[in-house]
Amino acid sequence: MGEPDPNGWGTASGAPPRPPRASRRSAARAALAVVFGAVPALAFPAPALWWLAYVALVPWLLLLRTAPTARRAGLEGWLGGIGFTLAVHHWLMPSLHVFILVLAALLGLLWVPWGWLARAMLGDGPPGPRAAALLVLPSGWLLIELVRSWEGLGGPWGLLGASQWQVAPALRLASVGGVWLVTLLVVAVNTAVVLLVSAASTRLTALVGLVVCALTLGVVWWGVGPPHEQGTVRVAVVQPGVFDGSGGAERRFARGEELTRGLAGRGLDLVVWGESSVGADLTARPDLAARLTALARAVDAPILVNVDARRSDRPGIFKSGVLIGENGPTGDRYDKMRLVPFGEYIPARSVLGWVTSVGKAAGEDRRRGTAPVVMTLPADDGRPALRIGPLVCFESAFPDMSRRLTREGSELLIAQSATSTFQDSWAPAQHASLAALRAAETGRPVVHATLTGVSAVYGPDGRRIGAPLSTDRSAAVVHELPLSRTTTGYARHGDWPLWGALAVLAVLCAAEGMGSLRKPASGTLVPRARTARGSAARPVR
Repeated sequence: MGEPDPNGWGTASGAPPRPPRASRRSAARAALAVVFGAVPALAFPAPALWWLAYVALVPWLLLLRTAPTARRAGLEGWLGGIGFTLAVHHWLMPSLHVFILVLAALLGLLWVPWGWLARAMLGDGPPGPRAAALLVLPSGWLLIELVRSWEGLGGPWGLLGASQWQVAPALRLASVGGVWLVTLLVVAVNTAVVLLVSAASTRLTALVGLVVCALTLGVVWWGVGPPHEQGTVRVAVVQPGVFDGSGGAERRFARGEELTRGLAGRGLDLVVWGESSVGADLTARPDLAARLTALARAVDAPILVNVDARRSDRPGIFKSGVLIGENGPTGDRYDKMRLVPFGEYIPARSVLGWVTSVGKAAGEDRRRGTAPVVMTLPADDGRPALRIGPLVCFESAFPDMSRRLTREGSELLIAQSATSTFQDSWAPAQHASLAALRAAETGRPVVHATLTGVSAVYGPDGRRIGAPLSTDRSAAVVHELPLSRTTTGYARHGDWPLWGALAVLAVLCAAEGMGSLRKPASGTLVPRARTARGSAARPVR
Protein backbone atom coordinates (compact mmCIF):
# COMPACT_ATOMS: atom_id res chain seq x y z
CA MET A 1 0.00 0.00 0.00
CA GLY A 2 1.16 3.54 -0.71
CA GLU A 3 2.25 6.04 1.91
CA PRO A 4 -0.36 8.51 3.12
CA ASP A 5 -0.39 11.77 1.22
CA PRO A 6 0.72 14.58 3.53
CA ASN A 7 -2.13 16.73 2.18
CA GLY A 8 -4.65 14.16 3.40
CA TRP A 9 -6.21 13.66 -0.05
CA GLY A 10 -5.54 9.95 -0.43
CA THR A 11 -2.46 7.85 -0.87
CA ALA A 12 0.65 8.72 -2.78
CA SER A 13 0.31 5.71 -5.04
CA GLY A 14 -3.45 5.92 -5.70
CA ALA A 15 -5.62 8.50 -7.46
CA PRO A 16 -6.57 11.18 -4.93
CA PRO A 17 -10.31 11.50 -4.20
CA ARG A 18 -12.05 14.80 -4.67
CA PRO A 19 -11.25 17.28 -1.86
CA PRO A 20 -14.08 17.56 0.70
CA ARG A 21 -14.45 21.27 0.00
CA ALA A 22 -14.95 20.62 -3.73
CA SER A 23 -17.54 17.94 -2.94
CA ARG A 24 -19.49 20.32 -0.75
CA ARG A 25 -19.32 22.98 -3.43
CA SER A 26 -20.65 20.57 -6.04
CA ALA A 27 -23.49 19.49 -3.77
CA ALA A 28 -24.39 23.11 -3.06
CA ARG A 29 -24.45 23.92 -6.78
CA ALA A 30 -26.68 20.90 -7.42
CA ALA A 31 -29.16 22.02 -4.77
CA LEU A 32 -29.13 25.58 -6.11
CA ALA A 33 -29.82 24.30 -9.64
CA VAL A 34 -33.00 22.56 -8.45
CA VAL A 35 -34.16 25.64 -6.51
CA PHE A 36 -33.34 28.11 -9.29
CA GLY A 37 -35.13 25.93 -11.83
CA ALA A 38 -38.29 26.06 -9.70
CA VAL A 39 -38.39 29.87 -9.40
CA PRO A 40 -40.29 30.55 -12.69
CA ALA A 41 -43.30 28.59 -11.35
CA LEU A 42 -44.11 31.58 -9.12
CA ALA A 43 -44.94 33.66 -12.21
CA PHE A 44 -47.98 31.45 -12.93
CA PRO A 45 -51.26 31.39 -11.01
CA ALA A 46 -51.98 31.01 -8.18
CA PRO A 47 -49.05 33.26 -7.06
CA ALA A 48 -49.32 35.03 -10.46
CA LEU A 49 -46.17 37.11 -9.99
CA TRP A 50 -46.11 37.77 -13.75
CA TRP A 51 -43.30 40.34 -13.51
CA LEU A 52 -41.01 37.71 -11.96
CA ALA A 53 -40.90 35.84 -15.28
CA TYR A 54 -38.60 38.51 -16.74
CA VAL A 55 -35.83 37.76 -14.19
CA ALA A 56 -36.80 34.29 -12.95
CA LEU A 57 -34.21 32.54 -15.14
CA VAL A 58 -31.36 34.87 -14.17
CA PRO A 59 -30.09 32.94 -11.10
CA TRP A 60 -30.15 29.65 -13.00
CA LEU A 61 -28.37 31.16 -16.01
CA LEU A 62 -25.69 32.70 -13.78
CA LEU A 63 -25.10 29.30 -12.22
CA LEU A 64 -24.83 27.59 -15.61
CA ARG A 65 -22.51 30.32 -16.85
CA THR A 66 -19.97 29.49 -14.15
CA ALA A 67 -20.11 25.70 -14.52
CA PRO A 68 -16.50 24.43 -14.56
CA THR A 69 -17.13 21.99 -17.42
CA ALA A 70 -19.73 21.37 -20.13
CA ARG A 71 -20.61 18.10 -18.39
CA ARG A 72 -21.33 19.99 -15.18
CA ALA A 73 -23.44 22.54 -17.08
CA GLY A 74 -25.50 19.70 -18.58
CA LEU A 75 -26.00 18.19 -15.11
CA GLU A 76 -27.15 21.51 -13.66
CA GLY A 77 -29.43 22.04 -16.64
CA TRP A 78 -31.00 18.64 -15.92
CA LEU A 79 -31.37 19.38 -12.19
CA GLY A 80 -32.91 22.78 -12.93
CA GLY A 81 -35.30 21.11 -15.36
CA ILE A 82 -36.32 18.70 -12.60
CA GLY A 83 -36.97 21.63 -10.28
CA PHE A 84 -39.03 23.44 -12.92
CA THR A 85 -41.11 20.35 -13.74
CA LEU A 86 -41.82 19.54 -10.10
CA ALA A 87 -42.76 23.13 -9.27
CA VAL A 88 -45.05 23.63 -12.27
CA HIS A 89 -46.72 20.20 -11.91
CA HIS A 90 -46.60 19.76 -8.12
CA TRP A 91 -50.40 19.57 -7.98
CA LEU A 92 -50.19 16.19 -9.76
CA MET A 93 -48.63 14.56 -6.69
CA PRO A 94 -51.96 13.24 -5.31
CA SER A 95 -52.54 11.45 -8.61
CA LEU A 96 -49.05 10.27 -9.52
CA HIS A 97 -47.33 10.00 -6.12
CA VAL A 98 -43.75 8.75 -6.58
CA PHE A 99 -44.09 8.56 -10.36
CA ILE A 100 -43.96 12.35 -10.57
CA LEU A 101 -40.27 12.08 -9.64
CA VAL A 102 -39.71 9.72 -12.56
CA LEU A 103 -41.62 12.09 -14.84
CA ALA A 104 -39.59 15.09 -13.64
CA ALA A 105 -36.31 13.22 -14.15
CA LEU A 106 -37.28 12.30 -17.71
CA LEU A 107 -38.55 15.75 -18.68
CA GLY A 108 -35.56 17.35 -16.99
CA LEU A 109 -33.32 15.78 -19.62
CA LEU A 110 -34.70 18.30 -22.11
CA TRP A 111 -32.72 21.02 -20.32
CA VAL A 112 -29.34 19.25 -20.61
CA PRO A 113 -28.52 20.81 -24.02
CA TRP A 114 -29.80 24.14 -22.76
CA GLY A 115 -27.28 23.94 -19.91
CA TRP A 116 -24.52 23.39 -22.47
CA LEU A 117 -25.76 26.33 -24.52
CA ALA A 118 -25.93 28.64 -21.52
CA ARG A 119 -22.35 27.88 -20.52
CA ALA A 120 -21.05 28.17 -24.08
CA MET A 121 -22.88 31.42 -24.88
CA LEU A 122 -22.59 33.23 -21.53
CA GLY A 123 -19.25 32.00 -20.18
CA ASP A 124 -16.02 33.97 -20.36
CA GLY A 125 -14.95 34.38 -23.95
CA PRO A 126 -15.20 36.71 -26.94
CA PRO A 127 -18.07 39.25 -26.78
CA GLY A 128 -19.46 38.04 -30.12
CA PRO A 129 -20.75 34.64 -28.97
CA ARG A 130 -22.19 36.16 -25.80
CA ALA A 131 -24.12 38.72 -27.84
CA ALA A 132 -25.53 35.86 -29.92
CA ALA A 133 -26.95 34.44 -26.69
CA LEU A 134 -29.84 36.91 -27.03
CA LEU A 135 -31.08 34.82 -29.96
CA VAL A 136 -29.73 31.37 -29.16
CA LEU A 137 -30.88 30.89 -25.57
CA PRO A 138 -34.51 31.96 -26.18
CA SER A 139 -34.57 29.66 -29.23
CA GLY A 140 -33.20 26.79 -27.17
CA TRP A 141 -35.83 27.31 -24.46
CA LEU A 142 -38.57 27.46 -27.08
CA LEU A 143 -37.41 24.16 -28.56
CA ILE A 144 -37.76 22.61 -25.10
CA GLU A 145 -41.31 23.94 -24.88
CA LEU A 146 -42.07 22.52 -28.31
CA VAL A 147 -40.88 19.03 -27.40
CA ARG A 148 -42.63 18.85 -24.04
CA SER A 149 -45.83 20.18 -25.62
CA TRP A 150 -46.36 16.75 -27.11
CA GLU A 151 -49.46 15.27 -25.51
CA GLY A 152 -47.62 12.13 -24.37
CA LEU A 153 -45.13 14.22 -22.38
CA GLY A 154 -47.80 16.18 -20.55
CA GLY A 155 -48.75 18.79 -23.11
CA PRO A 156 -48.04 22.55 -23.19
CA TRP A 157 -48.62 23.24 -19.50
CA GLY A 158 -46.40 25.86 -17.92
CA LEU A 159 -45.18 27.53 -21.12
CA LEU A 160 -43.24 30.55 -19.90
CA GLY A 161 -45.17 32.94 -22.14
CA ALA A 162 -48.46 31.83 -20.56
CA SER A 163 -47.41 33.54 -17.32
CA GLN A 164 -48.20 36.87 -19.05
CA TRP A 165 -51.93 36.18 -19.44
CA GLN A 166 -52.89 39.37 -17.54
CA VAL A 167 -50.47 41.69 -19.38
CA ALA A 168 -52.27 43.48 -22.22
CA PRO A 169 -49.16 44.20 -24.39
CA ALA A 170 -48.07 40.56 -24.05
CA LEU A 171 -51.54 39.39 -25.11
CA ARG A 172 -51.27 41.66 -28.16
CA LEU A 173 -47.92 40.02 -28.91
CA ALA A 174 -49.62 36.62 -28.64
CA SER A 175 -52.09 37.69 -31.33
CA VAL A 176 -49.11 38.05 -33.69
CA GLY A 177 -47.07 34.94 -32.85
CA GLY A 178 -48.97 33.03 -30.21
CA VAL A 179 -47.73 32.17 -26.75
CA TRP A 180 -44.45 31.11 -28.41
CA LEU A 181 -43.54 34.70 -29.31
CA VAL A 182 -44.22 35.81 -25.73
CA THR A 183 -41.91 33.07 -24.45
CA LEU A 184 -39.15 34.25 -26.79
CA LEU A 185 -39.46 37.80 -25.46
CA VAL A 186 -39.43 36.70 -21.80
CA VAL A 187 -36.33 34.53 -22.19
CA ALA A 188 -34.56 37.21 -24.23
CA VAL A 189 -35.09 39.71 -21.40
CA ASN A 190 -33.70 37.21 -18.88
CA THR A 191 -30.65 36.64 -21.09
CA ALA A 192 -30.05 40.37 -21.48
CA VAL A 193 -30.18 40.86 -17.71
CA VAL A 194 -27.57 38.12 -17.24
CA LEU A 195 -25.27 39.80 -19.77
CA LEU A 196 -25.86 43.11 -18.04
CA VAL A 197 -24.81 41.92 -14.58
CA SER A 198 -22.11 39.41 -15.45
CA ALA A 199 -19.99 40.72 -18.31
CA ALA A 200 -18.76 44.31 -18.51
CA SER A 201 -17.73 43.86 -22.13
CA THR A 202 -21.27 43.07 -23.25
CA ARG A 203 -23.27 45.54 -21.17
CA LEU A 204 -23.87 47.74 -24.19
CA THR A 205 -25.13 44.72 -26.13
CA ALA A 206 -27.36 43.80 -23.19
CA LEU A 207 -28.83 47.30 -23.06
CA VAL A 208 -29.45 47.24 -26.82
CA GLY A 209 -31.18 43.87 -26.40
CA LEU A 210 -33.46 45.23 -23.67
CA VAL A 211 -34.30 48.25 -25.80
CA VAL A 212 -35.11 46.02 -28.79
CA CYS A 213 -37.43 43.89 -26.62
CA ALA A 214 -39.20 46.99 -25.33
CA LEU A 215 -39.51 48.46 -28.83
CA THR A 216 -40.88 45.18 -30.19
CA LEU A 217 -43.57 45.19 -27.53
CA GLY A 218 -44.32 48.85 -28.17
CA VAL A 219 -44.48 48.51 -31.95
CA VAL A 220 -46.87 45.57 -31.71
CA TRP A 221 -49.01 47.38 -29.14
CA TRP A 222 -49.37 50.48 -31.30
CA GLY A 223 -49.18 48.90 -34.74
CA VAL A 224 -51.49 45.89 -34.27
CA GLY A 225 -54.94 46.98 -33.23
CA PRO A 226 -57.27 44.99 -30.99
CA PRO A 227 -59.86 42.76 -32.67
CA HIS A 228 -62.72 44.68 -34.21
CA GLU A 229 -65.88 43.89 -32.26
CA GLN A 230 -69.03 42.96 -34.19
CA GLY A 231 -72.08 42.18 -32.11
CA THR A 232 -72.43 40.34 -28.81
CA VAL A 233 -73.61 37.00 -27.47
CA ARG A 234 -75.15 36.24 -24.06
CA VAL A 235 -73.72 33.11 -22.52
CA ALA A 236 -74.50 31.55 -19.13
CA VAL A 237 -71.90 29.46 -17.30
CA VAL A 238 -73.25 26.86 -14.87
CA GLN A 239 -70.86 25.66 -12.16
CA PRO A 240 -72.57 23.14 -9.86
CA GLY A 241 -69.70 22.73 -7.40
CA VAL A 242 -67.94 19.67 -5.99
CA PHE A 243 -69.97 16.49 -5.63
CA ASP A 244 -67.87 13.46 -4.81
CA GLY A 245 -68.67 10.07 -3.41
CA SER A 246 -71.70 7.85 -3.96
CA GLY A 247 -74.26 9.30 -6.35
CA GLY A 248 -71.99 12.19 -7.28
CA ALA A 249 -72.96 12.17 -10.97
CA GLU A 250 -76.68 12.34 -10.14
CA ARG A 251 -76.17 15.17 -7.65
CA ARG A 252 -74.03 17.13 -10.13
CA PHE A 253 -76.76 16.80 -12.72
CA ALA A 254 -79.50 17.81 -10.28
CA ARG A 255 -77.58 20.90 -9.11
CA GLY A 256 -76.82 21.93 -12.69
CA GLU A 257 -80.48 21.47 -13.53
CA GLU A 258 -81.52 23.64 -10.58
CA LEU A 259 -79.09 26.43 -11.45
CA THR A 260 -80.05 26.39 -15.13
CA ARG A 261 -83.77 26.59 -14.37
CA GLY A 262 -83.08 29.87 -12.56
CA LEU A 263 -81.79 31.40 -15.82
CA ALA A 264 -85.21 31.52 -17.45
CA GLY A 265 -86.07 34.90 -18.96
CA ARG A 266 -82.47 36.13 -19.13
CA GLY A 267 -82.37 36.43 -22.93
CA LEU A 268 -79.64 33.84 -23.36
CA ASP A 269 -78.04 32.58 -26.55
CA LEU A 270 -76.26 29.61 -24.95
CA VAL A 271 -75.88 27.82 -21.62
CA VAL A 272 -72.61 25.98 -20.94
CA TRP A 273 -72.09 23.18 -18.43
CA GLY A 274 -68.66 21.93 -17.36
CA GLU A 275 -66.77 18.75 -18.11
CA SER A 276 -68.36 15.48 -16.89
CA SER A 277 -71.55 17.35 -16.03
CA VAL A 278 -73.58 14.38 -17.33
CA GLY A 279 -72.48 10.95 -16.14
CA ALA A 280 -74.54 8.71 -18.44
CA ASP A 281 -74.96 8.27 -22.18
CA LEU A 282 -78.05 10.22 -23.24
CA THR A 283 -79.13 7.55 -25.70
CA ALA A 284 -79.13 4.94 -22.94
CA ARG A 285 -80.81 7.39 -20.51
CA PRO A 286 -83.69 9.06 -22.38
CA ASP A 287 -84.96 10.39 -19.06
CA LEU A 288 -81.86 12.59 -18.72
CA ALA A 289 -82.17 13.72 -22.33
CA ALA A 290 -85.80 14.68 -21.68
CA ARG A 291 -84.86 16.72 -18.60
CA LEU A 292 -82.19 18.59 -20.55
CA THR A 293 -84.61 19.25 -23.41
CA ALA A 294 -87.11 20.69 -20.94
CA LEU A 295 -84.39 22.96 -19.55
CA ALA A 296 -83.47 24.22 -23.04
CA ARG A 297 -87.12 25.14 -23.61
CA ALA A 298 -87.40 26.81 -20.19
CA VAL A 299 -84.40 29.09 -20.73
CA ASP A 300 -85.10 29.46 -24.48
CA ALA A 301 -81.50 28.65 -25.37
CA PRO A 302 -79.47 25.59 -26.34
CA ILE A 303 -77.37 23.92 -23.65
CA LEU A 304 -73.88 22.54 -24.24
CA VAL A 305 -73.34 19.71 -21.76
CA ASN A 306 -70.43 17.31 -21.39
CA VAL A 307 -71.08 13.58 -21.23
CA ASP A 308 -68.46 11.40 -19.53
CA ALA A 309 -69.76 7.87 -20.02
CA ARG A 310 -69.57 4.62 -21.89
CA ARG A 311 -71.27 5.10 -25.24
CA SER A 312 -74.11 2.85 -26.29
CA ASP A 313 -73.26 2.99 -30.00
CA ARG A 314 -69.56 2.07 -29.79
CA PRO A 315 -67.18 0.50 -27.25
CA GLY A 316 -65.35 2.50 -24.61
CA ILE A 317 -65.73 5.63 -22.49
CA PHE A 318 -65.73 9.03 -24.21
CA LYS A 319 -65.79 12.62 -22.97
CA SER A 320 -68.09 14.47 -25.33
CA GLY A 321 -69.55 17.92 -25.74
CA VAL A 322 -73.23 17.44 -26.70
CA LEU A 323 -75.54 20.25 -27.79
CA ILE A 324 -79.14 20.13 -26.53
CA GLY A 325 -81.84 22.16 -28.27
CA GLU A 326 -85.53 22.69 -27.62
CA ASN A 327 -86.25 19.47 -29.53
CA GLY A 328 -83.60 17.40 -27.77
CA PRO A 329 -80.01 16.56 -28.73
CA THR A 330 -79.25 18.33 -32.01
CA GLY A 331 -76.83 15.68 -33.24
CA ASP A 332 -73.85 18.03 -32.73
CA ARG A 333 -71.30 16.09 -30.70
CA TYR A 334 -67.58 16.53 -30.14
CA ASP A 335 -65.50 13.67 -28.70
CA LYS A 336 -62.36 14.76 -26.87
CA MET A 337 -59.29 14.12 -29.03
CA ARG A 338 -56.32 14.80 -26.75
CA LEU A 339 -56.38 12.95 -23.47
CA VAL A 340 -54.54 13.66 -20.22
CA PRO A 341 -51.68 11.18 -19.78
CA PHE A 342 -52.23 9.04 -16.66
CA GLY A 343 -55.41 10.98 -15.81
CA GLU A 344 -57.45 9.64 -18.75
CA TYR A 345 -55.17 6.98 -20.17
CA ILE A 346 -51.92 5.25 -19.27
CA PRO A 347 -49.20 5.56 -21.93
CA ALA A 348 -47.77 2.11 -22.63
CA ARG A 349 -50.17 0.60 -20.10
CA SER A 350 -48.53 -2.83 -20.36
CA VAL A 351 -45.32 -1.27 -18.98
CA LEU A 352 -46.61 1.57 -16.80
CA GLY A 353 -49.88 0.10 -15.58
CA TRP A 354 -48.41 -0.22 -12.08
CA VAL A 355 -48.96 3.54 -11.67
CA THR A 356 -52.63 2.84 -10.91
CA SER A 357 -51.58 1.05 -7.71
CA VAL A 358 -49.79 4.06 -6.21
CA GLY A 359 -51.97 6.98 -7.35
CA LYS A 360 -55.24 8.03 -8.92
CA ALA A 361 -54.26 7.22 -12.48
CA ALA A 362 -56.89 6.10 -14.98
CA GLY A 363 -58.12 2.58 -14.31
CA GLU A 364 -59.43 2.36 -17.89
CA ASP A 365 -58.27 4.30 -20.93
CA ARG A 366 -60.74 6.80 -22.37
CA ARG A 367 -61.33 6.66 -26.14
CA ARG A 368 -60.35 9.48 -28.49
CA GLY A 369 -62.37 11.47 -30.96
CA THR A 370 -61.11 11.73 -34.51
CA ALA A 371 -61.79 15.32 -35.62
CA PRO A 372 -62.69 18.78 -34.29
CA VAL A 373 -66.32 19.85 -34.59
CA VAL A 374 -67.80 23.27 -35.24
CA MET A 375 -71.40 23.51 -34.01
CA THR A 376 -73.99 26.02 -35.21
CA LEU A 377 -76.45 27.80 -32.93
CA PRO A 378 -79.67 28.82 -34.73
CA ALA A 379 -80.36 32.50 -35.47
CA ASP A 380 -82.56 34.18 -32.89
CA ASP A 381 -84.13 37.65 -32.43
CA GLY A 382 -82.10 39.30 -35.14
CA ARG A 383 -78.86 37.56 -34.18
CA PRO A 384 -77.45 35.55 -37.08
CA ALA A 385 -76.52 31.91 -36.65
CA LEU A 386 -73.47 31.55 -34.40
CA ARG A 387 -70.74 28.97 -34.86
CA ILE A 388 -69.05 27.63 -31.73
CA GLY A 389 -65.94 25.48 -31.30
CA PRO A 390 -65.87 23.18 -28.24
CA LEU A 391 -62.74 21.94 -26.48
CA VAL A 392 -62.60 19.65 -23.47
CA CYS A 393 -60.39 20.46 -20.47
CA PHE A 394 -56.73 19.70 -21.28
CA GLU A 395 -57.26 20.72 -24.89
CA SER A 396 -57.44 24.42 -24.02
CA ALA A 397 -53.68 24.25 -23.37
CA PHE A 398 -52.94 23.51 -27.05
CA PRO A 399 -52.70 26.65 -29.21
CA ASP A 400 -53.07 24.70 -32.45
CA MET A 401 -56.50 23.31 -31.52
CA SER A 402 -58.16 26.67 -30.94
CA ARG A 403 -56.43 28.05 -34.04
CA ARG A 404 -57.82 25.22 -36.16
CA LEU A 405 -61.35 25.76 -34.84
CA THR A 406 -61.04 29.46 -35.64
CA ARG A 407 -59.85 28.80 -39.16
CA GLU A 408 -62.82 26.45 -39.62
CA GLY A 409 -65.24 29.25 -38.79
CA SER A 410 -65.73 29.27 -35.01
CA GLU A 411 -66.84 32.62 -33.65
CA LEU A 412 -66.91 31.51 -30.01
CA LEU A 413 -64.55 29.01 -28.35
CA ILE A 414 -65.73 26.98 -25.38
CA ALA A 415 -63.55 24.94 -23.03
CA GLN A 416 -65.44 22.55 -20.75
CA SER A 417 -63.28 21.59 -17.80
CA ALA A 418 -63.18 19.92 -14.38
CA THR A 419 -60.28 20.10 -11.95
CA SER A 420 -62.06 18.64 -8.93
CA THR A 421 -59.16 16.29 -8.12
CA PHE A 422 -56.87 19.31 -7.71
CA GLN A 423 -59.37 21.59 -6.04
CA ASP A 424 -57.06 23.03 -3.39
CA SER A 425 -54.02 23.49 -5.63
CA TRP A 426 -52.76 26.05 -8.14
CA ALA A 427 -54.18 24.02 -11.05
CA PRO A 428 -57.73 25.50 -11.35
CA ALA A 429 -56.53 29.12 -11.54
CA GLN A 430 -53.70 28.27 -13.92
CA HIS A 431 -56.01 26.29 -16.18
CA ALA A 432 -58.50 29.16 -16.36
CA SER A 433 -55.71 31.59 -17.29
CA LEU A 434 -54.87 29.60 -20.43
CA ALA A 435 -58.17 30.69 -22.00
CA ALA A 436 -56.90 34.29 -22.05
CA LEU A 437 -54.01 33.25 -24.30
CA ARG A 438 -56.30 31.25 -26.59
CA ALA A 439 -58.61 34.27 -26.93
CA ALA A 440 -55.78 36.66 -27.74
CA GLU A 441 -54.19 34.26 -30.22
CA THR A 442 -57.38 33.68 -32.19
CA GLY A 443 -59.25 36.97 -31.75
CA ARG A 444 -62.29 35.01 -30.52
CA PRO A 445 -64.01 35.15 -27.12
CA VAL A 446 -63.44 32.10 -24.96
CA VAL A 447 -65.69 30.59 -22.30
CA HIS A 448 -63.92 28.41 -19.73
CA ALA A 449 -66.75 26.56 -17.94
CA THR A 450 -65.85 24.16 -15.17
CA LEU A 451 -67.58 21.71 -12.94
CA THR A 452 -65.97 22.98 -9.75
CA GLY A 453 -64.11 26.22 -10.60
CA VAL A 454 -62.34 28.30 -11.67
CA SER A 455 -64.80 29.32 -14.42
CA ALA A 456 -64.03 32.48 -16.40
CA VAL A 457 -64.72 34.16 -19.74
CA TYR A 458 -62.48 36.30 -21.93
CA GLY A 459 -63.09 38.74 -24.76
CA PRO A 460 -61.46 38.46 -28.19
CA ASP A 461 -58.45 40.46 -26.99
CA GLY A 462 -57.81 38.11 -24.05
CA ARG A 463 -59.22 40.52 -21.48
CA ARG A 464 -61.19 38.82 -18.71
CA ILE A 465 -64.85 39.80 -18.61
CA GLY A 466 -66.61 39.89 -15.27
CA ALA A 467 -65.55 38.10 -12.11
CA PRO A 468 -64.52 34.44 -12.26
CA LEU A 469 -66.34 31.71 -10.33
CA SER A 470 -63.87 30.46 -7.74
CA THR A 471 -63.58 26.91 -6.43
CA ASP A 472 -65.85 27.61 -3.46
CA ARG A 473 -68.81 28.70 -5.61
CA SER A 474 -71.88 26.83 -6.81
CA ALA A 475 -73.62 29.27 -9.13
CA ALA A 476 -74.71 30.28 -12.61
CA VAL A 477 -73.60 33.58 -14.12
CA VAL A 478 -74.49 35.36 -17.36
CA HIS A 479 -71.91 37.20 -19.48
CA GLU A 480 -72.39 39.35 -22.55
CA LEU A 481 -69.38 38.68 -24.76
CA PRO A 482 -68.24 40.83 -27.68
CA LEU A 483 -67.80 38.92 -30.92
CA SER A 484 -65.13 39.51 -33.55
CA ARG A 485 -64.31 38.23 -37.00
CA THR A 486 -60.82 39.73 -37.06
CA THR A 487 -58.14 37.35 -38.34
CA THR A 488 -55.11 37.64 -36.08
CA GLY A 489 -51.53 37.18 -37.24
CA TYR A 490 -51.30 33.94 -35.30
CA ALA A 491 -54.53 32.59 -36.77
CA ARG A 492 -53.25 33.41 -40.25
CA HIS A 493 -49.59 32.36 -40.01
CA GLY A 494 -49.51 29.87 -37.16
CA ASP A 495 -46.40 28.80 -35.23
CA TRP A 496 -43.85 30.86 -37.14
CA PRO A 497 -41.80 31.71 -33.99
CA LEU A 498 -41.09 27.99 -33.60
CA TRP A 499 -39.73 27.82 -37.14
CA GLY A 500 -37.64 30.92 -36.47
CA ALA A 501 -36.17 29.36 -33.33
CA LEU A 502 -35.34 26.17 -35.22
CA ALA A 503 -33.64 28.25 -37.92
CA VAL A 504 -31.48 30.05 -35.31
CA LEU A 505 -30.37 26.74 -33.81
CA ALA A 506 -29.71 25.29 -37.27
CA VAL A 507 -27.46 28.24 -38.12
CA LEU A 508 -25.64 27.76 -34.81
CA CYS A 509 -25.07 24.06 -35.51
CA ALA A 510 -23.88 24.84 -39.03
CA ALA A 511 -21.45 27.48 -37.74
CA GLU A 512 -20.11 25.09 -35.13
CA GLY A 513 -19.71 22.40 -37.74
CA MET A 514 -17.84 24.72 -40.10
CA GLY A 515 -15.63 25.87 -37.25
CA SER A 516 -14.75 22.29 -36.39
CA LEU A 517 -13.82 21.56 -40.00
CA ARG A 518 -11.52 24.58 -40.13
CA LYS A 519 -9.62 23.64 -36.97
CA PRO A 520 -6.38 21.75 -37.66
CA ALA A 521 -6.23 18.25 -36.30
CA SER A 522 -4.54 18.02 -32.93
CA GLY A 523 -0.90 17.09 -33.12
CA THR A 524 -0.31 18.24 -36.71
CA LEU A 525 1.54 21.46 -35.87
CA VAL A 526 4.21 19.98 -33.61
CA PRO A 527 5.88 16.66 -34.44
CA ARG A 528 5.66 14.07 -31.73
CA ALA A 529 8.91 13.79 -29.75
CA ARG A 530 10.89 10.60 -30.14
CA THR A 531 12.33 9.04 -27.00
CA ALA A 532 15.18 6.63 -26.42
CA ARG A 533 14.06 3.17 -25.40
CA GLY A 534 10.53 4.45 -24.83
CA SER A 535 11.59 6.88 -22.11
CA ALA A 536 9.72 10.15 -22.15
CA ALA A 537 12.49 11.69 -20.08
CA ARG A 538 15.28 11.15 -22.65
CA PRO A 539 14.40 12.44 -26.11
CA VAL A 540 16.66 11.53 -28.95
CA ARG A 541 18.85 14.45 -30.02
